[in-house]
Amino acid sequence: MTRVLILCTHNSARSQMAQALTREAARRAGLALEVESAGTEATRVKDEAKLVMAELGLDLSAHTSKTLQDVPDPQNFDYVITVCDSAAEACPVYPGKTTRRHYPFVDPSGGSLDRWREVRGQIQTQFEAFVAALAKGEPVPATYADSPAVQAS
Repeated sequence: MTRVLILCTHNSARSQMAQALTREAARRAGLALEVESAGTEATRVKDEAKLVMAELGLDLSAHTSKTLQDVPDPQNFDYVITVCDSAAEACPVYPGKTTRRHYPFVDPSGGSLDRWREVRGQIQTQFEAFVAALAKGEPVPATYADSPAVQAS
């Protein structure tokens, strides 16, 4: 099974949304993925993230904010994807088999629900492209801008 880690600073919003959206995209594609998320520090999952994900029928109520130490086998992932610049800078070194990607998204914290929905949509577009590439056996997008769905917009 392919293992994916989505890493952010607080594991409170972007990485949590990306985890749920990636799991859902994999489920729809019939792709066996183990998807985890973590932060360089733990806080709590933000209510706005729970709300905008619930709008898509995805429930984050059981999600908790965690660090790499809370993730099973934290050094054994096929893909490690950072979704913010500070996590990319703080991301530990992974063995050669691990493919790293950096898909940065603006932090919606403090913004309106429309801003949260906009960021959620960007995350959904990117991680659906990621899952689609895996399902087809193609290279995953190297950056956010390399995603076919982003190029089409």
